[in-house]
Amino acid sequence: MQIATPMADALGRYLDLSTLELKLTARNMANVDTPGYRTVGFDFAAEMARSLESPRQTSNAAPSPRVGEVGGLLERPDGNDVSMDREGMNMAEAQLRFRAGVELLKREFTRVMDAIHEDQK
Repeated sequence: MQIATPMADALGRYLDLSTLELKLTARNMANVDTPGYRTVGFDFAAEMARSLESPRQTSNAAPSPRVGEVGGLLERPDGNDVSMDREGMNMAEAQLRFRAGVELLKREFTRVMDAIHEDQK
């Protein structure tokens, strides 16, 4: 039996986007010395809003985030534009988002379990 709530569904989407953000940041950091590599990312808030506006498909998957090159970054002579300072800040922010999402999801499941067991008290 699967128990789902709209809040748990939204938090699942939030965690999926947080995970993707961590992966993209790690990829950017790993390519800091790759000539010609361009920093990739996405607007977390916009993608979360888009995810919540779209109903879940039958496959239970939210629409894919729009990932692309990040503009406005300083490019080195080798064509690489990865900034370790920027990526470090993005990593810290994404980790905080993920931890907050996990904590909120734990609280949602506790709330659901309390409601299920309410009559046993």
